[in-house]
Amino acid sequence: MPELPEVEVVRAGLERHVTGATISAVDVLHERPVRRHPTGPAGFAAALTGRRIEGARRRGKYLWLPLDNGDAVLGHLGMSGQMLVQPVDAPIERHLRVRLALTGTGSDIEGGRELRFVDQRMFGGLSVSVGGADLPSEIAHIARDPLDPEFDDAAFVARLRRRTSGVKRLLLDQTLISGVGNIYADEALWRTRLHGERPGNRLTRAQAVELLGHARDVMGEALAQGGTSFDALYVNVNGESGYFSRDLDVYGRAGQPCGRCGTPIERVSFMNRSSHLCPKCQRMR
Repeated sequence: MPELPEVEVVRAGLERHVTGATISAVDVLHERPVRRHPTGPAGFAAALTGRRIEGARRRGKYLWLPLDNGDAVLGHLGMSGQMLVQPVDAPIERHLRVRLALTGTGSDIEGGRELRFVDQRMFGGLSVSVGGADLPSEIAHIARDPLDPEFDDAAFVARLRRRTSGVKRLLLDQTLISGVGNIYADEALWRTRLHGERPGNRLTRAQAVELLGHARDVMGEALAQGGTSFDALYVNVNGESGYFSRDLDVYGRAGQPCGRCGTPIERVSFMNRSSHLCPKCQRMR
């Protein structure tokens, strides 16, 4: 699944290439990606046709495009979704599901472009959020992420230290903090020398602050490189791949030596996925 830095790369690309464009036509090629829109493919198309895109925003791993009437196009990439900005005569992608014809004065669309939603596995999707230009109600429950300039560090630390769940589980709780994901949780915990099963209420304030700082650092470093997706399906809005940073300390390095102490990294089962940690540096105390 694309992690937050990948989604932010897509958001930034959309902001550059579709802001100011008008949606002149909508073609839904498969109804599953618009399954969450209450009036189906026809209603989805009717709600968007003629609307101008005012920008591109993100909350956690959700993207939305505010529209000139106060509504928004809300999207999630799921496991394999791609948002591509293509010339109208570009070859059709094999797994193209929805395409929006764009005209107007937006950046790089003078000759006419299409915003294409491509999704092989179809866990992602698009919908119209009525009145959702500022923040779609569908995702209002999702907390801000550490890269958000309005993220409240003190509130997060206080809430984290009141919880009895394991700290890794808390890092993946979207109502507490969004966008961290499995990769960055493992990396931040390794940097903080914390075991993922350590209860939140057993952390000192200094440990909680340090953990948040490391989560922000590893995500920021990944964003600077374009992300850390291991899935070859991930591409940015121009269809360019190659954003695959393998410069990680623990994630995906089971059996390899820890960069601090040389102990082999362990991979353990966690919530139907995997955790990677150093059994010496991250002892369960």
